[in-house]
Amino acid sequence: MNATQAIAKFRTCKTTGLRVFRNAEFFTKVNAVLAVVFLLVGAIAAIGLALTRWTAVHLLGSVYYYRMLTLHGVNMLVFWIIFMEMGILYFACTTLLNSRLFSKMLGWISLALMGIGALMTNYIILAGQADVLLTSYVPLKAHPMFYLGIILFAVGALIVCFNFFATLYIAKRDETYEGSMPLVTFGAMAAAIIAVLALAHGAAALIPTFMWSMGWIGPVDPGLYRLLWWGLGHMSQQINVCAMVSVWYFMGTMTTGAKPLNETVCRGAFLLYILFINLASAHHLLVDPGVGPGWKIWNTSYAMYLAVLASMIHGYTVPASLEVAQRRKGFTKGIFGWFSKLPWKDPGFSAVMLSIIIFGFMGGITGVTLGTEQINIIAHNTLRIPGHFHATVVGGTSLAFMGLAYYLVPLIFQKEFYLKGLARIQPYVFGGGIVVMSLGMSFAGSYGVPRRHWDVDFSGSILSAGFDPIAHVMLGLVGIGGIIAFLGLLLFIGLTVATVFFGRSNEGRPMESWQDEHSTRMKDELIEKGYEEEGKDYEHIKTPGTLTVVIIFLLTFAVYYFANWKALADLWFVR
Repeated sequence: MNATQAIAKFRTCKTTGLRVFRNAEFFTKVNAVLAVVFLLVGAIAAIGLALTRWTAVHLLGSVYYYRMLTLHGVNMLVFWIIFMEMGILYFACTTLLNSRLFSKMLGWISLALMGIGALMTNYIILAGQADVLLTSYVPLKAHPMFYLGIILFAVGALIVCFNFFATLYIAKRDETYEGSMPLVTFGAMAAAIIAVLALAHGAAALIPTFMWSMGWIGPVDPGLYRLLWWGLGHMSQQINVCAMVSVWYFMGTMTTGAKPLNETVCRGAFLLYILFINLASAHHLLVDPGVGPGWKIWNTSYAMYLAVLASMIHGYTVPASLEVAQRRKGFTKGIFGWFSKLPWKDPGFSAVMLSIIIFGFMGGITGVTLGTEQINIIAHNTLRIPGHFHATVVGGTSLAFMGLAYYLVPLIFQKEFYLKGLARIQPYVFGGGIVVMSLGMSFAGSYGVPRRHWDVDFSGSILSAGFDPIAHVMLGLVGIGGIIAFLGLLLFIGLTVATVFFGRSNEGRPMESWQDEHSTRMKDELIEKGYEEEGKDYEHIKTPGTLTVVIIFLLTFAVYYFANWKALADLWFVR
């Protein structure tokens, strides 16, 4: 043990054998708890929105609809996800690198700033002085506390990133790990780099807007604000993507023993995110007259696809590594025999697998299509856009983070989950609700139903003539899917909170397996037959199942793209 480790207090995890450093473990725990608290706030607002867009219910009045829409967006897209990501950064730079945290004091400062900022922002929204939605486009003006709260939160997150990078330095300096940086930590580093870029854009957008709201300066230019804000808004969601993919790799190893087939390729994909995902922010401005066509074409027709390539690489390597691990264990029957034998009763695994499927087939395909300028023109201000990002951010990132929690709580909090039977079905309930809701949004948007719209009368929309009955049915699916997802989310929060505060301790022993007795016995039999011997050849195991899924994905994408171009051509023909 070197000098750095000697002065740092740690415990050895009985499940993974990794050292968990006390000066980082606390901040991992607190950030995870705060993430769940703000997830609940965002969820309460979400169910009100879903039941308002469902025209048969139309729950909220116009004032409270936009207030809840602001509350939902800020808590779900900023506070829940970024608090969780900060917990991941603390874990990735200490436990995975066998290193102490650089500065406990910085951890406290960042926690105070993020907590105070989040509380300030939520208070002023609920007080009715910040009904400006997440994007807060000027000349809409909120109370200065709204902007200040987000600025404080962002500064706190920036301090966590600095603490993370400094810990990477001391880990490298003190040689606390051998060989290359672990892939999960590398992915977290990519997320932190993108976070710094996003926060720089946020400062450029929100600090002048805060000064304007205080009356210190004159009006802020709306076009410049939108350009800078989306450098924050879109890149913040790509912090999510890097963190989500890192969770995919981590949970794949934890649940099945899968290893990335080629770490060099995976690291290259993370680098593509760093280099090009910020340019892809332009797809939010494709209908904006303030930027030129050359800028739009370069950013969305070229740069964006390099970021998409990164997601497609990860979308192949993660399932392929699972297939190889399964075939190595002896599940070699047919193309998909390995797939049926995956640990589907493990909520950590099922949540991550559903995250991959929903993110790829629903979020990825729709996102690339909406990044095409001509299609974006008819879709951007419709409900198709929320349909897309609910598939990516909720069906993708939030589900992955839920899966991580099913292992984070037993490993970091050292508590076993209550009611494991309910925990096993939770990812399916939540994921199923999100699928129904996202499909409802996407199809309603295809019939011209506008986004950010309270009134049930959308008959004036350019695409909806003659299709109002179908649009109302689709909005019904939004409401039904929202109810199902809300129940799944409440189940997750209830199980997690009860476990953290009242769960049975597993201190001093490994966490309990999520697998049932039959699955555990089957695994033991495979080990006895020698299928899980160390050193078995990974390189020459083929992955026909994953290749088949990739072909299905590409065909689905081609058909969906063609359908959108056909709809565009029909619209222009009619006009």
